[in-house]
Amino acid sequence: MTNVILVVEDRRDWAAYYPAKHLMTAQEYLDSSTVFPSGRVQVINLCRNYRYLSPGYYCSLLAEARGHRGLPSVRTVNDLSRKALYGLHFESFEAALDKAMKKRRQDGDQLTIKIYFGQTEHAGLTELARQIFDQLPCPILQLTFRRRESWTVESVRPIGLHQLKGKEEDAFAAALEAFNARVWRKAGSRRKFRYDLAMLVNPDEKLPPSDKGALRQFVRAGAGLGINVELIGREDYPRLAEYDALFIRETTALDHHTYQFARKAEQEGMVVIDDPGSILRCTNKIYFAELMQGNKVPVPKTRFLFRGGRHDVQAMVEDLGLPVVLKIPDGSFSRGISKADSAEALETALVEYFKQSAVVLAQEFMYTDYDWRIGVLNNRPLFACQYFMSKGHWQIYNHAGGKTLSGGSRTLPVQEVPSKVLRTALKAARLMGNGLYGVDMKQSGDRVVVVEVNDNPNVDSGVEDAWLGEDLYRQVMLEFLRRMEARRLGLAV
Repeated sequence: MTNVILVVEDRRDWAAYYPAKHLMTAQEYLDSSTVFPSGRVQVINLCRNYRYLSPGYYCSLLAEARGHRGLPSVRTVNDLSRKALYGLHFESFEAALDKAMKKRRQDGDQLTIKIYFGQTEHAGLTELARQIFDQLPCPILQLTFRRRESWTVESVRPIGLHQLKGKEEDAFAAALEAFNARVWRKAGSRRKFRYDLAMLVNPDEKLPPSDKGALRQFVRAGAGLGINVELIGREDYPRLAEYDALFIRETTALDHHTYQFARKAEQEGMVVIDDPGSILRCTNKIYFAELMQGNKVPVPKTRFLFRGGRHDVQAMVEDLGLPVVLKIPDGSFSRGISKADSAEALETALVEYFKQSAVVLAQEFMYTDYDWRIGVLNNRPLFACQYFMSKGHWQIYNHAGGKTLSGGSRTLPVQEVPSKVLRTALKAARLMGNGLYGVDMKQSGDRVVVVEVNDNPNVDSGVEDAWLGEDLYRQVMLEFLRRMEARRLGLAV
């Protein structure tokens, strides 16, 4: 259970609100003789300011030293102290700001808003407010936007509870209640669990890494090992540090909140799969191809093509043969991949691809009836599948016509996988790290090549678990348990 402590500089600052069970003054919180609730503690620091060496600053500082979860954290307090620091966060949401302000058809060239725990009453700016809170988590922020060539953030500053009046107090109270609904968790159902694991999912994702049946199996397997597995979403970013581990079951990308979750989890000392290093290494096909070739892992014959460079299409055809497969670096689920059957088609396709990416991969085409996927967990094989090509198509996934169709699959015991396929898969996965990977490979006669390594491979009910059943989910949760125990004891994982 997470206990929430509200810290104010003066108890009169809380006079407009209902009495709170754990309400303290800054002086009481800073007093070394104060007795705090046992277990997890979330400190909501509502001091009048967080200036360096102020009571508000020391409350956030000591929260971190005491192992409490402070809001704002010392890092956020420092970021908010100078525009040179908090301005680093602006690039990630100024495009969203400009788009939102154009929809609002804002009069004038300046707008000031307040954000309470990531919420605002200004119509059209709710998503922007959430993004800002994700980057700069602070109870109350006042932002000033200014229109120049486009709308930009002119200033961000935290304000104290005592500065709110009338409707602002109502808005703050509603936002605090919503925030607490996420922080104050059901105690009774959690006491039997030793660890808490957050599983990041997106219920609206069309092709998620795990279907609902598999997610239920992960939850059940965790419970059997004393791990409380809770499904979370993007909106739960501010409370991520309440957990002991993070398991990402949403398609990852570098310019995406999944990477931000992985980074934050790692910074908080949590066990995390997919870790940010694995996401970095796996999601970019340029990096992957260079890494594999540099370590003598067989891959299809590959060439890197650069926007603005000179491309001898005929020489490329002679080198790679026809057809040629083109890929943009960060495509997934067969997206961003096409096949050119002639030199003319190749030249036309390159023009379109360079509109999307500065670098394009050209690879030899290897047709096989199926691709191997070897699931690898901590450098050990977990499952083995054969994914068959979509009917009448050259890929597993066919996105034509606005619908996504996929071929069939066959799951078999790891011991029945050809030894060369298994050895190659383990070598490729080892280069990526010690997480959970899906190594995709093609086999033509005695030739085995690695097509890609997925940092969050599919684990779907009735497919990847067709051979191991419940034991597949148990093995994943056992690995989390091993790592969490090692972290608790200060051992390497």
